[in-house]
Amino acid sequence: MVGIQKCVFCGKDIEPGTGMAFVQTKDGSVLWFCSNKCKVSRLRRHMKPRDTKWTLSYEKGGKIKK
Repeated sequence: MVGIQKCVFCGKDIEPGTGMAFVQTKDGSVLWFCSNKCKVSRLRRHMKPRDTKWTLSYEKGGKIKK
């Protein structure tokens, strides 16, 4: 039975049979992406999910001030 995966970039649930898995060659870890938009943002553009407005982990204001 295949479980529901989470997108490593935006944090959304990925239903079985959808999305794509990317296997890193340096250590063999699997990165799950819900869309090509998330894959390109993470791997090619090196964007941070915390700084990207359409992700679930977006933090308004950026850094925490003391």
